[in-house]
Amino acid sequence: MSARFYRNLFYKTLFFFIVWLVLSESFDWFHMGLGVISAFGVAWLNTEREQTRSLIPPMSIIWYVPWLVVQVVKSGVHLSKLILSPSLPISPKIIRYRTELRKDAGIVLLANSITLTPGTITLEVNGQELVVHAIDSASASDLMDQQIEQRIAGMVRNVEKGP
Repeated sequence: MSARFYRNLFYKTLFFFIVWLVLSESFDWFHMGLGVISAFGVAWLNTEREQTRSLIPPMSIIWYVPWLVVQVVKSGVHLSKLILSPSLPISPKIIRYRTELRKDAGIVLLANSITLTPGTITLEVNGQELVVHAIDSASASDLMDQQIEQRIAGMVRNVEKGP
């Protein structure tokens, strides 16, 4: 394995360990040791063993995340209104959504983004088809307007045009 693999493994382990510390708020030796072991295991499973180029540029992700956070907040407010409404006006739907994305990284990012958005959850991914549960028509229309897919397609397209 190359030096790049070990460097990536180190940085990922360090990142996951810091996340562990922040979330666990336990700074005794036992929990920190458990955190290092867990962080290393997750980093090991998520570090490419071959030298491959990143499928989605990090700067694209940096611009995508704030936009997604806004979408999550909007959906959260909508879902809160549904829950607090005395009539509980939900109308659950299962949607078969065919994406135009072809790269696995883009499809995975789309499925995860849908799941992160309150009111929708990706139940299954089969090639380019996603099976999504939406709690009501508004949540379903948010998916069908393809905003998330178009943003991800722009990021993936930039990669395809690169060297």
